[in-house]
Order: sequence, then C-alpha cells, then structure tokens
Amino acid sequence: MKEFYRRHLPHWHPKNAVFFVTFRLKDSLPYTVIESLRDDQKRARIALLKVAEAGHLDQKLIDEQRHFEKWDDYLDRAETGPRWLSQPEIADIIKEALRYRDGKVFDLHTFSIMSNHVHVVFEPLSKPAWQPDPSSNLNHQFDLPKLMQSLKRHTARQANITLGRAGPFWQDESYDRVIRNNEEYIRTVNYVLENPVKARLVSRWEIGNGRIAGPLCMSKLECHSDSNL
Repeated sequence: MKEFYRRHLPHWHPKNAVFFVTFRLKDSLPYTVIESLRDDQKRARIALLKVAEAGHLDQKLIDEQRHFEKWDDYLDRAETGPRWLSQPEIADIIKEALRYRDGKVFDLHTFSIMSNHVHVVFEPLSKPAWQPDPSSNLNHQFDLPKLMQSLKRHTARQANITLGRAGPFWQDESYDRVIRNNEEYIRTVNYVLENPVKARLVSRWEIGNGRIAGPLCMSKLECHSDSNL
C-alpha cells in the first residue's frame, strides 16, 4: 500500500491501519460552501504558523477535526443537491457492496448511510500470497485508493441503473483519516452511529449483540430506527 499520495488533498495511508472514510454524492455541496471551507482551512494554516513547533501536530489534528465536522454539518443540513441515498433501494446498493467486501478486502467495523454521504470505518486486509500488488513493494495489503475506486465505481453503476440516469454519481475526492488509538476509535465509531440520529434518520442506537443496526447503519453497536422518522 502506498503510504502517502496527493490528489486535491494529501492522504496518509500507513500499513495495518484502521481508516475512517467519508464519501459524498456529486455536487452535494454548493460551490459557495466549498469556497468557504477552503478559506477556513487557509486561515487555520496561517494560525498554525504562530503555534510553537512542539504543539504543531496536536493543533493540526484539532484543526482537521474541526474542518471535517463543519464540512459534515453542511452535508447534513444541505437543502440543495442530490439526496439519492435517502431512497431505500439506493441505500441497499451501498449496504450490500460494503457487506460483500467485508472479510474479502477489508474488515468492516461500522458504517452509516446519510441522504447524501456515507461514513465507514474499516481496516484493509492483506492480500492472499498468490495475489500480490505488483505496483507496490511495501506490503500486500489492499490499496485504499484502489479499494475506494472499486467500491464507488460499482455502486455508481448500479445506482445509476436503478435511478435511470447517467453521469457521475460520487464526488471524486473522499475524506479519509487514520484512527491513531483506541480512544479515537471509540469516538469515531460513536460519531458514525450518532450522525443518523443527529440528522433524524434514526431515533437512537444502543449496545447490542448483532452487527446489523437498522436500515442505514451497521456496527457491532446497534442503532434502532423508528418507522415514523
């Protein structure tokens, strides 16, 4: 697996890591919102220059978390743009694609499907010895960018067929973050499960024995949906 790559944003992909990934529908945020978020990032980078070097990493992580939460809040409150994932038949395509890959290319920890974006926590698995990646001499893990490209390509094709449309379905760029410790892991899983609650797509979640948690979420923690929501 490549440990670092850059598209529009830098991505750090260390070996044997658990990732928190968010991907959204094409044009789910208006240009004005994207520009506002970029301006916020620029101001945060300028402010970071004034922070003592010893505190750079901690402050950078705080800034990144604040930026993501603001970005995600815009998605939750978006009044324009496509909301195809709110349709049960489209959400089912995403769920089945994630579950199909669980145990084959990644260990799926949790996910939630919102109206216009998806949160997922997983750990890429090692490839079988007979299936090495010839483009990488680092290890034989499934490559995160290729893994996401495959997932998005398949679900986009199936969703477009169901919707009777053509054209881009997902935004090219995905947000991904390495989960660095157990405290962050618990916080991230809780965030993923609470997001549908906050957006009133489900009423609550609670600890349970099953992995399947309602129509929009999945985890080793359960959430329960209300039919009247």
